[in-house]
Amino acid sequence: MAELKTQKTKASVAKFVAAVDHDQRKADAKELLKIFKDATGLKPAMWGESIIGYGQYHYQSERSTQEGDWPLTGFSPRKTNLSIYIMSGFKGKEKMLEKLGKHKHSVSCLHVNKLSDIDVNVLKKMIVQSVKEMKKSYGVK
Repeated sequence: MAELKTQKTKASVAKFVAAVDHDQRKADAKELLKIFKDATGLKPAMWGESIIGYGQYHYQSERSTQEGDWPLTGFSPRKTNLSIYIMSGFKGKEKMLEKLGKHKHSVSCLHVNKLSDIDVNVLKKMIVQSVKEMKKSYGVK
């Protein structure tokens, strides 16, 4: 069985955010810490070297032998943008994406240049709904 490279660590979230090199991304990361705390009620944890995750679920791939633990939701202040991990295709996601503001997205990731480009209230709703669906799907309490 292939083990995931990205694992939950004991590294400090605060130190990671403080070390973000880009001033705007650092400020946005600090704001995202508040947004995710309010939306999830969960404490952040570092996953690998650059992902701030909230909660955890265990999955097993249907297409391979890969399985492992992964955060329910989270974000990463990357060099080129903020990557926000909204993990499921929940009901109403497409309509929320239309209202979100300037972003790019893939199946489970939003790419945002800066928080001022989006409606953070819509983002909060997306996080809440995504976590709710993930908990239900994976039996997380």
